Amino acid sequence: MTEIPRKAVQRTAKLASLPLGVAGRVVGGWGKRLAGRSSEEVNAEVSAKTAEQVFAVLGQLKGGAMKFGQALSVFEAAVPEELAEPYREALTKLQTAAPPMPTRTVHRVLAEQLGTGWAKRFASFDDTPAASASIGQVHRAVWHDGRDVAVKVQYPGADEALESDLKQLLRFSRLMQAIMPGAEVKPLLEELRDRYLEELDYRTEAASQRVFAKAFAGDDHVLVPRVVASSPKVMVTEWTEGTPLAKIIRDGSREERDLSGQLLSEFHFSAPSRSGLLHADPHPGNFMLGADGRLRVLDFGAVARLPDGLPRPLGLMTRLALEGRSADLEELLRTEHFIRPGTELHAEDVLNYLAPFVEPLRTETFHFTRRWLQQQAERVGDLRSPDSQTGRSLNLPPQYLLVHRVTLGATGILCQLDANVQAKAIVSRWQPGFAD
Repeated sequence: MTEIPRKAVQRTAKLASLPLGVAGRVVGGWGKRLAGRSSEEVNAEVSAKTAEQVFAVLGQLKGGAMKFGQALSVFEAAVPEELAEPYREALTKLQTAAPPMPTRTVHRVLAEQLGTGWAKRFASFDDTPAASASIGQVHRAVWHDGRDVAVKVQYPGADEALESDLKQLLRFSRLMQAIMPGAEVKPLLEELRDRYLEELDYRTEAASQRVFAKAFAGDDHVLVPRVVASSPKVMVTEWTEGTPLAKIIRDGSREERDLSGQLLSEFHFSAPSRSGLLHADPHPGNFMLGADGRLRVLDFGAVARLPDGLPRPLGLMTRLALEGRSADLEELLRTEHFIRPGTELHAEDVLNYLAPFVEPLRTETFHFTRRWLQQQAERVGDLRSPDSQTGRSLNLPPQYLLVHRVTLGATGILCQLDANVQAKAIVSRWQPGFAD
């Protein structure tokens, strides 16, 4: 492979191969059962092969398809263990790994972006990628002044591939509207598209990273690498090292799990007040725990601009849900358009739906577990349950999209970490409207 498949027909065909591949393996599984193998043995083999195909197809497509896979990797904590296990490793790979570009392609992009004499800007450059992601891969190098740097190079065709995937996503708006009748789906998807398309220009990402690096300069808990140079499709930042959160999730100590969870929560809630921006791509591949006990934060391609900090109404909603003030909560939700005009909902039903989500704030320290997240997913996912019906009637205003996405994604990581976090103190300090 020399570059990303760009045309919609190519990408759609590859995506379509996923359910077809699953169906083929299931039919094959029936044959093996008839040949005398146990259903458990066959199911395990089918799941493992399906997981590998998910990784292969989404990894090759990169772009929006791979972003979808990365999002799935965060929320696997909500899936029952017997179903999640075969997919965990394959989805986790998508957080940091994908098939690499050929060296000649990397050099071509560097020449286009940094000039034909690009190699003179580096004392050394490692052609083997150190990491890869949805629209680019990272190489380790030494800048001409001796600094260790990370060089992010965008895949050729990433712009066309991402736009193709997002067009496909918008075509699903009518289907999604039927699934979520209380939501304004199209503006929500358009907001998501606009934020994703921003990631294609690394100069925008570099500007955001500079803001974060300045806001957290000298911080005791968070380190954001400084930007060295940038162009539309190449970005150079200072190199930083640490233990990836994916590794801590897999085999970290209790101390590492709790510290990572505490630092991630504090970063998520404090960043908007400190920088006016929210890091909006929460998956374990973007965070590492350094030897100095500080959280390393990477990849600022997706951000939400929050010049006044986190929205005050969210803090008020959280407090009202904690205090059981159902009528006031319903009124605020209607004012903020979480309940669309003309939608009939009972205040107590709304409170019953939201109250379990604020459970982590009822105690000084909360233990985020996979089982707790699975219970929430089961509660709102059962179409027969009142909570599921209430959830389907609620709307997510576009201006709250990234905040909501980051909170859910960060919560998924906390549950993967199995972390004990002093969430109440963090929210009280940094979430406007909660404690004031």
